[in-house]
Amino acid sequence: MYRPFEGPHNDHEPRVTAVLGPTNTGKTHLAVERMLGYASGMIGLPLRLLAREIYDRVAAKVGVRAVALITGEEKLVPKTARYFVCTVESMPLERPVAFLAVDEIQLCADDQRGHVFTERLLHARGREETMFLGAETIRPLIRRLAPGISFVTRPRFSTLSHTGAKKLTRLPPRSVVVAFSATDVYARAETLRRQCGGAAVVMGALSPRTRNAQVALYQAGEVDYLVATDAIGMGLNMDVDHVAFAALRKFDGRVSRDLTAAEVAQIAGRAGRHMNDGTFGVTADVAGFTPDVIEAVESHSFSRLKTLNWRNHRLDFSSLSALVRELDRPPPARGLIRAPDAEDSLALKALAGNEAIAALASHPDAVRLLWDVCRIPDYRKVMVDAHIALVGRIFRHLIVGDGRLPTDWFAPQVAGLDRIDGDIDTLVGRIAHIRTWTYISHRSGWLPDAAHWQDLTRAIEDRLSDALHERLTQRFVDRRTAVLVRGMKRDDKLYAVVAKDGEVTVEGYYIGRLTGFSFRADRASAPFEGKALENAARRALKDEINRRITRLMEDRSGAFTIDDHARLTWRGAPIARLVAGPTAAAPRIELIASDLLSNTASARLAARLEDWLGGYIARRVKPLARLGDAGLTGSARGLAYQLIECLGSMPRRGATREINALAPKDRAALSRLGVRIGRQGVYLAAMLKPTSRAVRALLWAVHAGWDPVPAATPGKVFSMPVDGALPRGYYAAIGYRIVGRRAVRLDVVDRILVCADKLSRSGPFTPTEEMVMLAGCDVESFGALLAGLGFRASPPDNQGAVFYSPPARSRQTKRKRRRKSANPSSPFAKLATLRVSAS
Repeated sequence: MYRPFEGPHNDHEPRVTAVLGPTNTGKTHLAVERMLGYASGMIGLPLRLLAREIYDRVAAKVGVRAVALITGEEKLVPKTARYFVCTVESMPLERPVAFLAVDEIQLCADDQRGHVFTERLLHARGREETMFLGAETIRPLIRRLAPGISFVTRPRFSTLSHTGAKKLTRLPPRSVVVAFSATDVYARAETLRRQCGGAAVVMGALSPRTRNAQVALYQAGEVDYLVATDAIGMGLNMDVDHVAFAALRKFDGRVSRDLTAAEVAQIAGRAGRHMNDGTFGVTADVAGFTPDVIEAVESHSFSRLKTLNWRNHRLDFSSLSALVRELDRPPPARGLIRAPDAEDSLALKALAGNEAIAALASHPDAVRLLWDVCRIPDYRKVMVDAHIALVGRIFRHLIVGDGRLPTDWFAPQVAGLDRIDGDIDTLVGRIAHIRTWTYISHRSGWLPDAAHWQDLTRAIEDRLSDALHERLTQRFVDRRTAVLVRGMKRDDKLYAVVAKDGEVTVEGYYIGRLTGFSFRADRASAPFEGKALENAARRALKDEINRRITRLMEDRSGAFTIDDHARLTWRGAPIARLVAGPTAAAPRIELIASDLLSNTASARLAARLEDWLGGYIARRVKPLARLGDAGLTGSARGLAYQLIECLGSMPRRGATREINALAPKDRAALSRLGVRIGRQGVYLAAMLKPTSRAVRALLWAVHAGWDPVPAATPGKVFSMPVDGALPRGYYAAIGYRIVGRRAVRLDVVDRILVCADKLSRSGPFTPTEEMVMLAGCDVESFGALLAGLGFRASPPDNQGAVFYSPPARSRQTKRKRRRKSANPSSPFAKLATLRVSAS
């Protein structure tokens, strides 16, 4: 039903009113309600996003068949449509309507789009009522350029106050963070994800579907923060309490500049909806607003606009030069300035300079077509030359042939975008590209079966939008962290559970894992190791720790083992590590640090593990244990002590004194205990077995501080290539002697020497097959082994055989050993008989 409007008007003339005021004054809501009071109406809005929002609201009231949506990329126009919701550029002014409104009319001063808003201000009218909505800054220019318009000032419903600077992670819930580039938006959203559970993201490049999904995420309370560009400044209605500026400079399409006070107010005005007060400030180390800006925003008092952008809309299509001349025509009135060349006029002038294009645009219809093509928006924001090249190609397709774009050219352009793989930037780029083709599909007569292409491009945009919303949510929202943070801020007693596999969850969200007796927090929840989360985890872990201690104390020996990092594990979980003790054969236990264990519990565990470790080692080194308990005396006892310290084997040269001092009975006692005294070493034969070799490697590694424990070669390995990465002491510790480039087991070294010495008694010899097999290597390696033991190799004979001889004693050595008798007649013999008496 028609509602009278508060304001002066002449009942015999169409009513024209400018409703001016700051944000949150209900101007847009007023215009929609006024429009629905008429039989027909049209409203032009500054953003496609806002147009879609208003369309949904109107459709919910009057039904989808009564309302049309017209933007550059969407045209939903039922035959019975009475109300038209449009972007300002897409308003079908040729359709007469009873009511007409234009929102954000102060954009007449915008360099890029201002001429369109100015043209609507000067010429767009409803049959019965026209309403322009905007900021007070444009009032003087409206009064001068459109006399007869009445003014209504709308006060802001709530107070907007400045609160200064806050750290990004200290912003109150229901805050919007404003940045002016995609990179900055992503960086702020990522910080909020890590520290506060996440944020929704709104940018002008998002499709309405994605933007609505992100806003719904915020409105539903799944996240407490929203990071956005200044796209939120134009009428997006959300429950925002605080707006924080993460930057105070923006790139306006030409230069990077500071925000004006009016721009700050337009954005900050999103805080506080209807009667709820709002606040604004800065964050992310931004210096802050000047006192003048703060005063202007809080009092809604800004400098008046001095000029509006204008471009001639009465164009001459008789020729290209005439069209360009009309576009460059100077403004007709004071207060108007010629708008800078927009994308469409730049494209036209560039193509007019192309001889081939100029030749095709040789008549008025072709000039008009070229102008229509040049008005295709550059949604892709690619290089200017690339956009102009696309526009030129489209014009050539349309001007030649049947006047339509070839399907075999258009279809691949669209099909190539029907992919939902890729990251956020990739999907944003595809959405921008599909918007171009959607715009083209809505141009009358440009495509055969245009309805098909409109449906297809819309469906592709929807799929891309859903995928983009999913990527944004995956990247910038951590629902687990959001729940935890909200619980901590409310000081709730969070509910925690420890699963059988050690997973620790709080309020159903995974926060870490209990391995053995150590809790490792998930890195994603590391920023929230505050008292609430810690206490919740400790409550759950306390009972589980007690259960585990009881189970460990009663568990069988098979539940324990030692891994290749010398860690003692219980049921696969590391709970302690072996560290060097007084000797290599006696390592100590060191529990893996855990603040979940009391001193008493730690002592109990350590005692149990020490007991297990003692049995574990004793079972594998029984010969050493028997040797230590044999009650030997004298040199035999000293030799046994050295063998125990060396884990069962040592070079003979290190025990020469003890060996020489052994009595026959001592040798017999040692022999009964398995001790062998060879030419190269002294060893316990049983400790050379593979099972003992593995534990010897472990004990050596622990004592030497070597990690990881070298993997002992399984089976009867008589010799092996030397690993240069391992110290020589390792091979000695497991009972091997390094000979050249091979490590040979001590008993095998002795057997090789016995065989070689026996063969060498008859002169130079060639190694037998049995000798080579004894060493466990090939003939060439065996030759090097003999050379390492001191045997000399002869040159190969005619059959290729190499003979070996023991090292010959040098002549000098023989002379030393041969005692020569003195010549009795020599002077030195006479001197030897002299005696020197004491004086």
